[in-house]
Amino acid sequence: MDIRKGKPEDMKSVLALIQELAIFEKEPDAVLITEEDLVRDGFGENPLFHVFVAEVDKEIVGIALYYYRYSTWKGKTIHLEDLIVKEKMRGTGLGSALYSEIMKQGKKDNVRRIEWNVLNWNTPAVNFYENSGAKVIEEWRVVQMDETGINSYLEKIN
Repeated sequence: MDIRKGKPEDMKSVLALIQELAIFEKEPDAVLITEEDLVRDGFGENPLFHVFVAEVDKEIVGIALYYYRYSTWKGKTIHLEDLIVKEKMRGTGLGSALYSEIMKQGKKDNVRRIEWNVLNWNTPAVNFYENSGAKVIEEWRVVQMDETGINSYLEKIN
């Protein structure tokens, strides 16, 4: 297993893993981004994200995609958007290796917090994170406004 920073030419495989995750999370039609979006947004002058890829026999079988945020309480933080391991590779330690890489990156960057979301029904992931020392904060709720909601809200206030 080799874990390294992702490159533009990896984005086709990264997108395939993102689509695999969407199927796992019961939202197979939710992925709207393209390979071109990933290349543009991750490798331009001001990249919006960074990604570690895990390779086995020259095949990308896992990713950890993250970006930087700013907390008014903590300062610079990392948001782990997705940690994805190809189904056939689950249980091999690959997810732990990618997770460790994110923790090392946070330490290197002197961030005071690394955060991510986990679905409450994904018991193996919740258990893994709790066993690693992470806190799953039940009191907070994720709030999102999708494109339709944004447009509807703006129509209301104009």
